[in-house]
Amino acid sequence: MRSASPSPSDTSFEELLAEGAAVPTEGWDFSWFEGRATEARPSWGYALALAGRLPGATALDIQTGGGEVLGFALGRAAAPPRLTVATEGWPPNVAKATALLGPRGVAVVACPEDAPLPFADGAFDLVSSRHPVRPHWSEIARVLAPGGTYFAQHVGPSTVFELVEYFLGPQPEAVRAARDPAGERAGAETAGLEVVSVRAERLRMEFYDIAAVVHFLRKVVWTVPGFTVEAYEPRLRALHERIRSDGPFVAHSTRHLFEARRPARTPSRTPAHTPAPNPTPSPAQSPTHSPAPSPAQSPTHSPAP
Repeated sequence: MRSASPSPSDTSFEELLAEGAAVPTEGWDFSWFEGRATEARPSWGYALALAGRLPGATALDIQTGGGEVLGFALGRAAAPPRLTVATEGWPPNVAKATALLGPRGVAVVACPEDAPLPFADGAFDLVSSRHPVRPHWSEIARVLAPGGTYFAQHVGPSTVFELVEYFLGPQPEAVRAARDPAGERAGAETAGLEVVSVRAERLRMEFYDIAAVVHFLRKVVWTVPGFTVEAYEPRLRALHERIRSDGPFVAHSTRHLFEARRPARTPSRTPAHTPAPNPTPSPAQSPTHSPAPSPAQSPTHSPAP
């Protein structure tokens, strides 16, 4: 959601509710929010930074959504990748991403977010993702070539929690602290990746009318699970009156830029010594990857390159 100046409106609550409920939700194009909601952008400019890494790469974009961010990056890259593949799990987004990225030579693969990646070990030297449901570190490490890089923007803890707790009430600290960068760093390292850098920022969001709130909750469905206009009509009406009297509803998102690398050479391991009648030196063994899918947690996609 880009910065925009809200325009006063005399539109009724019922009309705004109907408008927010009617807007299509497929893809990750948030241009409808222009003038109705804003979200500050992280200072690092993820999509442009990704564009700088694409030339000549064998690249995989995980959970690409409608392909908007990858498409933007491809359009800004100084030269094309050698190979580009994208995965997506939601069928409407698979269709949207295929239409957008197919003409650029990108193969879009339908792949559930909690399933193993359907690619060979070491197939890619760049794996990217913007706001994945959850990074499946063992799978990322498996498909990265030695020396390859994982470069992604993740959603951090307590994102949009002002809105979450307005509708759902106070949340346990464990829920608020989910997606902490320190936990993700530990997960990456456990999978054998070297964490190069993690940067985090907290960013301001503003909702200028109740239609924007309704559309956001319908589009980013994990914010208030099971949200429907009918179930939350009293709270929506109260929030509508609050916005009209006090100005925009303010929330905050957290983002972190994550870069990790698969070591160029995996250190060899010598198995534990077992006495034998005629002992001989044991050959060094290279660890083998045994990827196993991790259960998905609530997704965390959010708009804007």
